[in-house]
Amino acid sequence: MSVLKQHNVKIAGQGSQPMLFAHGFGCDQNMWRFVAPAFADQYQLILFDHIGAGQSDLSAYDPAKYSTLDGYADDVLAICHELDLTNVVFVGHSVSAMIGVLAAIKEPERFDKLVLVGPSPCYINDGEYVGGFEREDIDELLESLEHNYLGWSSMMAPVIMGNGDRPELGQELTNSFCRTHPGIARQFARATFLSDNRADLPKLKTPALILQCSNDVIAPESVGRYLHQTLAESSFVLLKASGHCPNLSAPQETIAAMKTFV
Repeated sequence: MSVLKQHNVKIAGQGSQPMLFAHGFGCDQNMWRFVAPAFADQYQLILFDHIGAGQSDLSAYDPAKYSTLDGYADDVLAICHELDLTNVVFVGHSVSAMIGVLAAIKEPERFDKLVLVGPSPCYINDGEYVGGFEREDIDELLESLEHNYLGWSSMMAPVIMGNGDRPELGQELTNSFCRTHPGIARQFARATFLSDNRADLPKLKTPALILQCSNDVIAPESVGRYLHQTLAESSFVLLKASGHCPNLSAPQETIAAMKTFV
């Protein structure tokens, strides 16, 4: 099966410059439905599902390959190779922000700009670095996810989404989590929350926009500020949007910030 079928790649838009959208943990390409169409008149839109999510081919899953975020970065590059993409504007949400950073470090000639939505290079506090979690918190999270994925999803998705006054958003994220293959999700969570890509950041030469949400329990403001200070060619926007998924909760604000950058 081709890479494009494996990842359920969808192509739309009237423009010539590629804009490649990558979804976060527990999500699929549907999470971009309020954002991507705003760029259809100027860009070639490319959406895909990570292996294990959405309509991806589960038989393509390789536990060794996907034990680290590098495996996911290689998938992004494989899609770029298959479609012969260059001058790419990469838009990555949550963990896919770092996946995009890794891909752009490996093959910088393919990327024009990166849009990093709720990114985090390391989720665990380390000395003066505030990632948002203690190691014990992450261990408890992974253990809970290991023993009861559906229960964990129902409990955590609304917390991650934030916007408690709009419970339908939390329910959508819960439903998305529950559609993701549990075994693959567990390993993706481990690869995500135990990752530490801080040492990779100085290698990035591609200009990046950091979109930081207010009151984000997954990637606190300190993380966004750290990225902005560490990435030489970066812009930082603190959104009014709260929670971790502004692509769902505040698409117009997200679109406006992206358009100013790209």
